[in-house]
Amino acid sequence: MAAPERFSADALRQFATTLLQKAGLEADKADSVAATLVDGDLLGHDTHGLALLAPYVKELEKGSMTKTGQPEVLSERAAALAWDGRRLPGPWLVHQGIDALIPKARDYGTASLTIHHSHHIACLAAYLLRATQEGFMMILASSDPAVQSVAPFGGTQAVFTPNPIAAGIPTSGTPFLVDISASITTNGMSNRLHKAGKQFEEEWLIDGQGNPSRDPAVLATDPPGTILPLGGLSAGHKGFGLAVLIEALTGGLSGFGRADPPAGWGATVFMSLYDPSAFGGEQDFRRQMDHIAASCRNNPPRPGVGQVRMPGDRGMQRRAEQMAQGVALHPTIAPMLRESAAAYGLEFPATLS
Repeated sequence: MAAPERFSADALRQFATTLLQKAGLEADKADSVAATLVDGDLLGHDTHGLALLAPYVKELEKGSMTKTGQPEVLSERAAALAWDGRRLPGPWLVHQGIDALIPKARDYGTASLTIHHSHHIACLAAYLLRATQEGFMMILASSDPAVQSVAPFGGTQAVFTPNPIAAGIPTSGTPFLVDISASITTNGMSNRLHKAGKQFEEEWLIDGQGNPSRDPAVLATDPPGTILPLGGLSAGHKGFGLAVLIEALTGGLSGFGRADPPAGWGATVFMSLYDPSAFGGEQDFRRQMDHIAASCRNNPPRPGVGQVRMPGDRGMQRRAEQMAQGVALHPTIAPMLRESAAAYGLEFPATLS
């Protein structure tokens, strides 16, 4: 297999920023979206990094993503906020949310924000380092009320999106970066395999009649199949429960969700910051997390596993490697971005030699 093409992370950020601005997005918003998408690829989440850039540009062209302005503040208390995102770019809204929550969390120990009518927010893990570098623990969750691709456990008709939830947890060393979903796989990975004519290695879906399947093509049949909840056929009640919790955090607390008419591809978001110094103390928080890290990383591995890794270890390793050696884009991404570049008279970055 040929080595993947590698690109400078800085060049990719600049290209993405310029392309988004050419499509009409305000400069500060374009900078934020571009950096977030590249961070997704740096961490290894290549279905939720620059793979989203061309679709975002199409949303700007259609007017489905708002290009200018600010979110509307619906409610604000000392440690709680609610925004209408006005379909502004999701990555920019999340970063604005972190900016708004940091001083509140420092004052009150914790602070939370909900956003409805956000556009898609890309890779959740890409936001976590901002919080952990400031010493906060962060919880971030998202759902898309306009999309249904995951059935409740025992059912055959989709109700949920994959419903991702992420947590950034500071330690004395590498932070824990948890980025999971309530489903056993994602829409992005299913679409990628479907386009490539490939199947999952295990039965992670059901067809429209409820039969287990490895083939992502079942999602496009009539009636459509669905992705299984986390835990699959035998323990999917756990993923189902997690999906319901995320719906309560996002659609429930924001006041807008699946009970309302869909508003197009986007997101309803919940985020919360926690300052350990307001609880048992920062030093003891890190002592506890460091103990967990050591107990897991030093755990005797089962056959075929080199070492137990904490959530985020591989992502941070990839990030460091790709910052030094260049970003290894998935083979489907560069051709798509070269097409977008040509439409706006731009040059896509050259590969690193």
